[in-house]
Amino acid sequence: MAGLSDDLRERLIRIRLLIVDCDGVLTDGRIVLLSETEETKFFDVKDGHGIRMAARAGLKTAIISGRESFAVRARVRDLGITYLREAAWVKTGPYEEIVASEGVGDDAVCYVGDDVTDIPLLRRTGLAVAVADAVDEAKQYAHYVTQRAGGRGAVREVIEMILKAQGKWDEAMARYVD
Repeated sequence: MAGLSDDLRERLIRIRLLIVDCDGVLTDGRIVLLSETEETKFFDVKDGHGIRMAARAGLKTAIISGRESFAVRARVRDLGITYLREAAWVKTGPYEEIVASEGVGDDAVCYVGDDVTDIPLLRRTGLAVAVADAVDEAKQYAHYVTQRAGGRGAVREVIEMILKAQGKWDEAMARYVD
């Protein structure tokens, strides 16, 4: 993992829980209204596979989203994401609940966001990540800004960094190359 600062490497090593925003992080931010009650979103399959790899490596995952969405609930079930909290415009309450359930401190949490509503958690967590196309205000509080955009592999990028820093990447890849 050449090119990472010692500080970033240390932050990655401590992570036990990955929490992400949904719209603009796991999706590209577009919401397609199909009717007055139905919508669809665009997810990246590489992000999804990364979440499955993270789970196999023992990393817990969560989504805290400001919106409620059937598409997100379906994606959570499909990927086996540990926690989902929806309709959370103020994200600190759901965050505290999840962290308490996992019995970890803020330093063991990575949060990935893209907008101003994510700033309270970016300021609090041990590893604050903003996606490449996040608003500038969110990027100001990030320890790391991804190369990839939200909904375009940014979450996978973060998961790979965590697993590599923790020495779990080779084991995660073994099922594909052995």
